[in-house]
Amino acid sequence: MFLFCNNFNYLSKYFHSALVRRRRRNAIVSLVVNGTVVEGVQPIWNAGFAHFRDHFEVSIVTRPGAENLSFNTLTTAEGTGLIKPFTEAEVKAAVWDCESFKSPGPDGVHFGFIKDFWDQLKGDVMRFISDFHRNGRLTRGINTTFIALIPKVDSP
Repeated sequence: MFLFCNNFNYLSKYFHSALVRRRRRNAIVSLVVNGTVVEGVQPIWNAGFAHFRDHFEVSIVTRPGAENLSFNTLTTAEGTGLIKPFTEAEVKAAVWDCESFKSPGPDGVHFGFIKDFWDQLKGDVMRFISDFHRNGRLTRGINTTFIALIPKVDSP
């Protein structure tokens, strides 16, 4: 029992001295603020407080407003043109404006494939676009993904 108490006191004394050393090492005893050395608890606290107050205080800034700006407006015909359905010519022009072999989709199909088989695909594409225009939602399952695990060894 005596041996344990001695070891306990020794360990307690060791950890206490380690804490004291760390506290001394982490203590801020002086700061240099604008070329002047600041010492003492309250002056250091005031210098730290002033530093962060100056950096994070909201400054009053006059920002430009939108009161004096004039915006172009659409005519009634232009406004109704924004909600009319897409024509096949518009969709085809949009497809042909895309790079043919640049970025395949998740299914591996790129715009070159769509361009090559436009005559066969245009009905499905136009149906998809008109369904989106009519409902304002993408077709259910459009974002569905299938994941297949491919083993890299002969017998996993």
